[in-house]
Amino acid sequence: MTGAAGFIGSTLVERLLGEGRCVVGLDSFDPFYSERQKEANLEKALASDAFTLVRADIRDADAMRRQFIEQRPDAVVHLAALAGVRPSLERPAVYADVNVHGSSVVFEAAARHGGPRVVFASSSSVYGERDDGPFRETDPVERPVSPYAATKRAGELVAHTFHHAFGLSVTCARIFTVYGPRQRPDLAICKFARRMLDGKSIPVFGDGSALRDFTYVDDLVDGLVRAVDTDLGFAILNFAGGRTVSVAEMIESLERELGVPAEIETLPEQTGDVKRTWGDISAAREQLGYDPQVSFEEGLARFAAWLREAA
Repeated sequence: MTGAAGFIGSTLVERLLGEGRCVVGLDSFDPFYSERQKEANLEKALASDAFTLVRADIRDADAMRRQFIEQRPDAVVHLAALAGVRPSLERPAVYADVNVHGSSVVFEAAARHGGPRVVFASSSSVYGERDDGPFRETDPVERPVSPYAATKRAGELVAHTFHHAFGLSVTCARIFTVYGPRQRPDLAICKFARRMLDGKSIPVFGDGSALRDFTYVDDLVDGLVRAVDTDLGFAILNFAGGRTVSVAEMIESLERELGVPAEIETLPEQTGDVKRTWGDISAAREQLGYDPQVSFEEGLARFAAWLREAA
């Protein structure tokens, strides 16, 4: 697994270890956010003899090749990437290097050394700016509105070429706004919650009407495990919660869960942000049995409990 020390990766690692599987987790510990937090994410996993941590960059072809030759994995979950829409506007070339070139290195190593099934973490951002919904995998996705989104769409295209040319089995998981314990500190729910608890204002870009299909991390992880265990040849599937919540509603929910008011700083809408994400999950349900179980209200309560404990 690449990106094993991150929010989604570490949660998936624990799920797989809990099922009695052996996991090799690779991570570069990129300084996008605290290395200490990433190490804390893996604390339980590192106590298991069935887990091996490898520090490496996915762009390092020799390191990737060596891991595939030595470990001979049955499946690979490729989560590693530079994340975030707004940061990608500041470093578009670096995002392309890591997310497109790095993914190509991973796919090539997999194709040339054993051909394990690959699950590639794509993003709902590939759908671009839309006024309708829900978004379906058959919708056109040729107009991304941020460099990050473009790199994720490019990753899907590269994945398809490796399936076509080398027979590599790849499921591209279009992931929608994930939240829950261990959430990255730059993401809205975590960022807002921490600032609210510290008595600081929260920055809201626009009027709060933007809609997001929030997906609880355990539901996503369940979908990824199902994708790992199912050979679909080549597939693109949405992994979402299946309902939309406005930013304003999310803030109101945080106020209730945390018991503190939010002081809102209204800022102009940002380039690269979209007004809505909303995933049609019928294909993932049909092909994998994907069925989100955690409501937004329950998921936010679990997140708030984790945040208090981690404080």
